[in-house]
Amino acid sequence: MGACAYLIPVLRTFAIGDSFTSFFDALESFFDSLASINWGPLVIALLAFVGYLSLRARASYNILRAAYPDEQFPFLYIWGAYWAGYGFNSVIPARGGDLVRIFLTKSSVPHSSYPAVAATFSVELIFDVVFGSMILLFAFTRGVFPKPPDFSKLNAFDLSYFASHPRFALFFLTATAIGLLIVTAVLSVRVRAFWARVRQGLTILSDRERYFRQVFLVQTGAWCFRFTAFWFLLEAFGVGGSVTNVLLVLGVNAVAAAVPFTPQGAGVQQALLAKVFSGTASGATVAAYSVGQQIALAALTFGIGFASLVFIFKFRSFKEVIARGREEREAEGRRNRPVHGGRTPP
Repeated sequence: MGACAYLIPVLRTFAIGDSFTSFFDALESFFDSLASINWGPLVIALLAFVGYLSLRARASYNILRAAYPDEQFPFLYIWGAYWAGYGFNSVIPARGGDLVRIFLTKSSVPHSSYPAVAATFSVELIFDVVFGSMILLFAFTRGVFPKPPDFSKLNAFDLSYFASHPRFALFFLTATAIGLLIVTAVLSVRVRAFWARVRQGLTILSDRERYFRQVFLVQTGAWCFRFTAFWFLLEAFGVGGSVTNVLLVLGVNAVAAAVPFTPQGAGVQQALLAKVFSGTASGATVAAYSVGQQIALAALTFGIGFASLVFIFKFRSFKEVIARGREEREAEGRRNRPVHGGRTPP
């Protein structure tokens, strides 16, 4: 691992903020502990994570089926779009993979629209917000999870900056919300048609029994697989699997997902995990786990996502997908642009 000792300081010179410093410190510990990884639990964890994302994709498919009951589209395409988007997000910040997923999903569902497809994604978030809030509540009551004001003391630029500048944080959230409203207004050339498509994407929410059976229960099963995955990841890297430890890790993931300025919240996760497990495992062990689980999951999801892109959708790169999506969106905008007298072209 001698090369890593030279590589990491070089990488640090290009790092911006303490988040990257935290990540590279943990990366060094990870390389030093490669020999002590328990590969059996690691394999089980990765298989469980495949089950987690596959069930998530199934819930997405069910939501789309409710929105487009008269259209025929195979589950494999929705599964592939989900993995491609998640895999892209695992290596690129700012959730660029969501754009990949929305384009691939729209291309897979005949006669679908971007507003409706985007609305179906929001249906999935209902479960995540409810369960994520309960997990965060548990994490904060354990006494080991830092309180929001203490985030400013963490070695993570993303969290510390927002915690140290609450007025800027409020401004940022407000500006983001206003920006989304403006984008919505710009994209919805025909407002009534736009909101009709949004409502179409939310169709399954009008049938509570169907939502419970095809979305809520499926996502519950998915979270069981996710719980299993992180249990065995904790075992694989020597931290130790337990209900409390897994819930704390899920709480860390929830916070890291809220500031997606780095892939998978790299840096934020390292800083939070070091704080959370400071009394139960050595710093080197926690650092190795924090980076090891990110590398393992990123390699898994990016590999399957890229394979889906190539073998299911016949694209050669994520860049090609983004370019094609931009072209299609511009073409759709030209079709919907009002012409003489407010009329739209046929």
